[in-house]
Amino acid sequence: MDKTFHISSYCHIKNNSVSLDGKLLFTSPIQEFTAFVKSAAQQLHTNYAKFYKMDNLSKLAFLAADVLLKNAELPVDTENDIAIILSNKASSLGTDRTYQASIDDPDNFFPSPSVFVYTLPNICIGEISIKHQLHSENCFFIFDSFNADHLWTNAQSLLKRNKAEKVLCGWVDFDDKNYEAFLYLVEENGIIAHSPNEIKKLYRT
Repeated sequence: MDKTFHISSYCHIKNNSVSLDGKLLFTSPIQEFTAFVKSAAQQLHTNYAKFYKMDNLSKLAFLAADVLLKNAELPVDTENDIAIILSNKASSLGTDRTYQASIDDPDNFFPSPSVFVYTLPNICIGEISIKHQLHSENCFFIFDSFNADHLWTNAQSLLKRNKAEKVLCGWVDFDDKNYEAFLYLVEENGIIAHSPNEIKKLYRT
């Protein structure tokens, strides 16, 4: 008999708020992203010293993943067989602009290695994997808009081929002042069917 998979939990970060499974965890009147995400991380006990040195895309992805994976109560100090499939439309554009600005002025030429390291969108996957000891498949896709069908196909493939016990999937987009994260965890246990329609419904929640 084929295994069936479910969405066990999901997280949204948008409009200056963080929610888990549709329940509001944190909200703030702060509009500016850097101040908002710092306040959210402190309030939600995101204990990771390197968090504050990350670029904005990585902070956004890391915070959403941290909320989900802490809720999953993963074993401490052991490897976790969780794959990661993320996507967005802006890639690492916000950080790319920052880095470009550091090399545009010939009289103030200072290419920063600490900025350059984040000029790939999949770097956020590395940060998540380090914190939660995830040692499985991962990939980052760029789409014009949220693509539930593609995420579903890839997650199903990994799970059915036993490439991972669980898959962390979603959309993490940051561009200038606009940001949005929607991550969800797929596994055998759960009450929400893992299907493109259900994924789209949760995304629009």
